[in-house]
Amino acid sequence: MSVRPHGSAPMSALMHLLESRYAMRVLWALSDGHPQTFRLLQDSVGGATPNTLNTRLKELRAARLVEHGGDGYRLTHLGHEVARRLHDWQATATRWHQQVQRVGPARPDTGEGLSAQTMGAGTTR
Repeated sequence: MSVRPHGSAPMSALMHLLESRYAMRVLWALSDGHPQTFRLLQDSVGGATPNTLNTRLKELRAARLVEHGGDGYRLTHLGHEVARRLHDWQATATRWHQQVQRVGPARPDTGEGLSAQTMGAGTTR
């Protein structure tokens, strides 16, 4: 059994929010700094229903990552910081993906060769 340090609660809360369907897509879509209307954002994130996108925007606004102004939705300063960190992870994710593709299918006895599918990548809530 592992024990989590006290400092893990904020990380867990942020990861829980980002795991929500379309949350990261909204951050990606707004990370270029240009405000987007609801309809444009809906197109940018790729097929979110109005209800789902509205729910996600409410959550992201409550978390102070997204704000709404007269010209549309945009990232807050903190939202830009989170988006920058996600962009930083892109290079790591690419290296990881290349590595697991070279190693091949996972072997249960060693844990080697974990694929994106094995790790749960691409799953949605």
